[in-house]
Amino acid sequence: MRTSHVTLGAGGLRVGPIGLGCMGMSQFYGPADRAESIATVRLALDLGVTLLDTADVYGAVGAAADTNGFGHNETLLGEAVRGRRDRAVIATKFGARPSGDGRVVYDGTPAYVRSACEASLRRLGTDHIDLYYCHRLDPAVPVEETVGAMAELLAEGKVTALGLSNAGPDELRRAARTAPVSALQSEYSLWERGVEDEILPLCRELGIALVPYSPLGRAALTGRVGPGTRLDGDDFRSTLPKFSAANLPHNLRLVDGLKRFARERGATPGQVALAWLLAQPHTVVPVPGTKRAEFLRENAAAADLTLDAGEVAALGALFAPERVRGGQYGELPVSGR
Repeated sequence: MRTSHVTLGAGGLRVGPIGLGCMGMSQFYGPADRAESIATVRLALDLGVTLLDTADVYGAVGAAADTNGFGHNETLLGEAVRGRRDRAVIATKFGARPSGDGRVVYDGTPAYVRSACEASLRRLGTDHIDLYYCHRLDPAVPVEETVGAMAELLAEGKVTALGLSNAGPDELRRAARTAPVSALQSEYSLWERGVEDEILPLCRELGIALVPYSPLGRAALTGRVGPGTRLDGDDFRSTLPKFSAANLPHNLRLVDGLKRFARERGATPGQVALAWLLAQPHTVVPVPGTKRAEFLRENAAAADLTLDAGEVAALGALFAPERVRGGQYGELPVSGR
């Protein structure tokens, strides 16, 4: 992977151009092997993939919203970076937690912000979190209160930079007036373009880096999902509109165009999809998730693929929002406190 690093907004964090999403090492996409996951994280650091993305809730949210898995992914990541902490930029999130009855509860109260941070520090085995996100803002708590509590952690050195995840424009502006926000994490990919109308221009205006999750369309943009792909009931994608029986065949025809483009460039479809994100006129650091070394290597190599303006425009037109069928999410079992 190219060695040029980028700076994430106001916090001054320097990271490689592509990060690693660790969620799949604990949940959603089938069984994971602990030893393989740890080896993949360590390989990431060797390849210059420094931004490692996790959350306290990863491992606890599934069909049953199991409280027993809370913190699983952070604990695993803490083990993986032991002895390598100075090479890693750890990003974790707070604010979403299972209620034990199948729902996810959002909690942004100042007391919870602090207790969640302390718990994450213990699980990660570190004295500071490099990038601390509010996973989803609590509708019952003003943004200013939640972000103000995060700013206290920043002042105390327990976190180095602040971020928000899945925040809307008004929330992002209010947060940025309260404390320096370095990064916003939102879904963004060739086939999920919802941030382009308001969020991406606002990030440019405020100097906030965009960190796309699911930049490979939950593997659909890698070309490894086909018309005959069967998604088990415990596979999160089975709940998503783009993967429904009515929509997936149409969307995969768009992916066929991506495959043809990739063959012409001597790359994989996933590498082209990541290169398209890196070519956007802003600081964009995608965090594709994987638990396998082979896919990590493939993703990291996308940083060396350069697309010209015409190619970026052609790919954007191929996956124009009106051509992609299905929204971002189906119904989620969530609630306020």
